[in-house]
Amino acid sequence: MNSNISKWAVRMFAVSVLALPFAALAQAPKPDHFKGIINDYTPATGVSGPWEMHGVWSLKLKRDSGKADFSAVMTMEHPDSWIALNPGNPPNPPNIDNPAARSPHTHHITITDAIVSYDTSACPVDTPATTGRFVITSEASITGNGSPAPFESKGPSTLQVCVTGGTEVEFSNVTLTFTTTSPATGHFGSQPIHGVVRFPRRSDDQDWDRR
Repeated sequence: MNSNISKWAVRMFAVSVLALPFAALAQAPKPDHFKGIINDYTPATGVSGPWEMHGVWSLKLKRDSGKADFSAVMTMEHPDSWIALNPGNPPNPPNIDNPAARSPHTHHITITDAIVSYDTSACPVDTPATTGRFVITSEASITGNGSPAPFESKGPSTLQVCVTGGTEVEFSNVTLTFTTTSPATGHFGSQPIHGVVRFPRRSDDQDWDRR
């Protein structure tokens, strides 16, 4: 009798050991580092626009502290639609073939130690709809061509960064939105600036930094 109980116990132990890797996979940690791309336009009115925006961004969740660091770098310039509305003076319109007329410039946007919230009810609504994953909101430091952006002298600007996703890709979308009282809205507008999540990863993923 005792022999049968012992054999049964050994079998159950062996099954438990084999199941451990699968249990570990099921409880794998969520990504805490994110990278992506920004592609969008500002409004045509109120910001001397439209401006075309292209850039990259990254975000690091500091899980032990419940905070996050965010950074984005982007270029901005007037698109073809602006050139069409502002061709210059005839008979030789100066703007059409003059890249400088597009006023190309750069921005670096950084946030440090922002509180991470999983209440994304205040985030913009995507179409088709996405599910909110997390959001950070904090004052941002913003440069223009490597120096403090001109509107920085008017006071700090608060930026909301929302990360959302769908049923196939858990983390797929990002939006950057300046609050309506932020001086930065005079340049970027107060509408969401849209981008995509390209590389989510965990802290132990060594290949991520080479992408």
